[in-house]
Amino acid sequence: MNTMNKFEANGSEGRARRRRTLGALVGACALAFAMSGAHADSRDQAKRIHDRIAGVPPDAATLDAMAADIQGGNPAAAAQKAMDASAFYTVTLKNFVTPWTNRDQTVFAPLNDYTATVIGMVRDDVPFNTVLSADLAYVGNSGLGLPAYSVSNNDHYQQLEDRGLDLKASLVSSTQSSLNGLPAAATAGVITSRAAAQAFFIAGTNRAMFRFTLLNHLCKDMENVHDTTRPPDKIRQDVARSPGGDSRIFLNGCIGCHSGMDPMAEAFAYYNFDETQARIIYTAGAVQPKYLINSDNFKSGFVTPDDHWENRWRAGPNQLLGWDLALPGSGNGAKSMGQELASSDQFAHCQAEKVFKNVCLRAPGNIPDRGKVTSMAASFKSGGYKMKQLFADAAVYCMGD
Repeated sequence: MNTMNKFEANGSEGRARRRRTLGALVGACALAFAMSGAHADSRDQAKRIHDRIAGVPPDAATLDAMAADIQGGNPAAAAQKAMDASAFYTVTLKNFVTPWTNRDQTVFAPLNDYTATVIGMVRDDVPFNTVLSADLAYVGNSGLGLPAYSVSNNDHYQQLEDRGLDLKASLVSSTQSSLNGLPAAATAGVITSRAAAQAFFIAGTNRAMFRFTLLNHLCKDMENVHDTTRPPDKIRQDVARSPGGDSRIFLNGCIGCHSGMDPMAEAFAYYNFDETQARIIYTAGAVQPKYLINSDNFKSGFVTPDDHWENRWRAGPNQLLGWDLALPGSGNGAKSMGQELASSDQFAHCQAEKVFKNVCLRAPGNIPDRGKVTSMAASFKSGGYKMKQLFADAAVYCMGD
């Protein structure tokens, strides 16, 4: 073999050795990564769960404990640990609930009795299907030096927020009737909170309270439940039957909302928010004048005699909202009407969908996502309507592979 052939042979062998060495190094790195990948992944997943639930990074001890839960095949326990963070209550839940309390649906509104009550219910695992009916309110602990709860201002909650107090530790439960003077039978959870009354019972016709309750707690606005097949006999006098002289507008448009809404909104016939007194008003047995306004629009329209309500959406297309057949579908007052709404399948599905969006930072957009929301809603109902379970389920689903 001449010198050139020897050189070429040696060069080929050298290149082969280098390739073998490089391959071995790559293989070793891959093996090391595979051996340590589960640990690294579990920490990444734990951090993501904590970030999504609490909105802040976990401390080292919490991260270790959560990662151990995930490695042990129990990511739900990791999610529950994330909900021990005060920020889950003071930041995540506060921002989650606040848009429900105002017409603009803005998060930039102060802490109030509506928001505080929901936060307290979540913390204490109070069955959330009572949120529209319970004689319940959460206030700041009396030892904090806060102004007393007032029926005419929000100072108690404003100071609770302005002083940066830990809502997880500061809130205590009370009965709403002991705070706002309503009879216990007239309380209806957050519906009769001062914040909701100020936003949705003020002026108008009290239809706003029904619309926003539907929007916030069943995730349906009026156009989503539009049904022109329901009878119009309980539509009030203030709704013109020939708007602009054209009855087709009423028959094809107005009737689709009012034929279902007006019989349900009768439940609020005794409630008002008095702007002068800045407080909720309840006039047992006396229908508020707002229910009788603009009677000349259609004199043959319905005149509200009391607070009896009826759910006419139990038939027709809106029966798909999944009403509880164990309930009568009618009653008197806001409490029983709140129970009707919160016992529906759609109520459970709405809470699951809202939590999914909040935790996963996206709406459910594909078949697996939608299937997850459905399973979350089913577990929510069967598990006693615990909101923390929804947050845990969504966080685990979106923790990453």
